[in-house]
Amino acid sequence: MTDTHVPRGAQVRLGTLDGDLHAEARTRIDVDGRLIVPGTAHFEGDSEVGGDLECGSFRSDDGTVHIRGHLIVQKDLTARDATVEVDGGLQAQGVDVDRGLRVVGPIRGDSFEVGGILEGGATFDAKRVSVGGKFRLAGKLTAESVEAGGSIDVADVELETLEAGGLVRLRGGTVRDSIEVGGRFVAEAPIRFGSLEAGGVAELRADGTGGSVEVGGMFSAQGNLTFSSLEVGGIGTISGNAQGATVEVGGKFDVGGALTLTGRLEVGGSITVGQELSADRLELGGRMSARRATFVSGADVGGSVDTKEGLRAQRLVLRRKSRASGPLVGGSVELEEKARAEDIFGDSVELRERAMARRIFAATVHLRDGAVADQVTYSRSVQIDSGALVSSPPQKVEQLPPFPL
Repeated sequence: MTDTHVPRGAQVRLGTLDGDLHAEARTRIDVDGRLIVPGTAHFEGDSEVGGDLECGSFRSDDGTVHIRGHLIVQKDLTARDATVEVDGGLQAQGVDVDRGLRVVGPIRGDSFEVGGILEGGATFDAKRVSVGGKFRLAGKLTAESVEAGGSIDVADVELETLEAGGLVRLRGGTVRDSIEVGGRFVAEAPIRFGSLEAGGVAELRADGTGGSVEVGGMFSAQGNLTFSSLEVGGIGTISGNAQGATVEVGGKFDVGGALTLTGRLEVGGSITVGQELSADRLELGGRMSARRATFVSGADVGGSVDTKEGLRAQRLVLRRKSRASGPLVGGSVELEEKARAEDIFGDSVELRERAMARRIFAATVHLRDGAVADQVTYSRSVQIDSGALVSSPPQKVEQLPPFPL
């Protein structure tokens, strides 16, 4: 086979070649139909191909190669200290580019590694994509793994994993395994994911469905959210309904609709739920507010709760100096020292030293020294220690009134 050499600064017209192509800097190759290179197309410095190029392998060194058509590489594309620009589509098995890769048309291949900027104007179908700087794509991205040291800004995605050190902005789609973002994550349309971890900010501007969510800073979901576990270290909001297994809130968290959990709710800061809140268990160190709240196993309140219709739990404990606004309903209800509540309904109710309640309705009631209640109604037994105070005499009834919730 005969190799073809294009000298520095030359302009030539080529079509189908026999062997390799070697083009020096500042060359322009006009094309008769399609430039076909069975071997390696090697470019040194800035070069331009005026149409479609098909080659066995592609190499560029020290410059920018501009393909004014489609680029089809049977094997690998390599660009050392170089940039490749393609006005049409790009197809290659492996792509390794130091500076930048810009493609107007569809991109297809196995492995893509770009040290600087990767830009695509259409769809992208690959197995693995790794970008050291910025990655921007106007069409749908389909791949197994995508990672970028800087930012990712793409349209719809169909991925296994997604990882970026800076900003990630998606229109929507599916990431079946994990999303890991060091900075900010934004999904403009509905998204499905295996797990989502963001060190800074995560914004879901439509519905979200996934597994675990962990956000160190701020989290927001403007639609409904389904998850397995949700952990927010800073500030979080969900405009619609939320359902999952567990929630852990370190800062401030608001849910506009209902929050439904099968596991534990742990709040160190504050949580506000516009509609009904239900979970297996509550561990509250800060503040909780909801229209109504139901906990299957128990509720441990170390801060304050505020409900319009009431809070219900099988075992309910208000720790020292904690506060409850709204009815409390439980199998057993216990107010520790200096805790305060309004109406309490339960099978057994105990107020410890200097705890206060307005009205108590229970089968058994025990008010310890210093405890205060306005009214006590019981059906089985009552014990009022000598230092406790009840505004009116305790009343025994055959049947207690219906409990709230």
